[in-house]
Amino acid sequence: MTCLDPFLYTLRVRYQECDAQKVVFNARYSDYVDIAVYEFTRAIGYADPMMTGLIDYQLVKQTTEWKAPARFDQVLALSVVPLQLGNTSFTLRTEFRIYGQPAVIAVVETVYVCVQMQGDRMVKMMIPPPFRAALQQAAHGVWVDHAGCKSN
Repeated sequence: MTCLDPFLYTLRVRYQECDAQKVVFNARYSDYVDIAVYEFTRAIGYADPMMTGLIDYQLVKQTTEWKAPARFDQVLALSVVPLQLGNTSFTLRTEFRIYGQPAVIAVVETVYVCVQMQGDRMVKMMIPPPFRAALQQAAHGVWVDHAGCKSN
């Protein structure tokens, strides 16, 4: 389910996101994925339903493979594509690159499960058909730029 023109999110690495080795602290990659996935969700038209609780999902598994470091003040380009859509869960792949460079520096695969409130607890639910269709559309060609790349 990958695409040639994936959803793209760009951000600039801030000083406080780096560790003593002067590279992006490993836990920040999950933070970056969380932001990129929210922007992806907005791009496919599901920000409001997420905020109102009409649809919700939770992370159930995340794996990260690092290939090269990211450093302070670099602009990172994160592409987000759906890999798999199950009955209740879906997997998104986020590839990290230094903006303008082709090499992938990290890959994060995240499995989410759709949930809904039942009483005081969350339970799994089927992926609603409109949300499934939006995930399949994948916001091809959409670029959310939080690094100021478009204005340069």
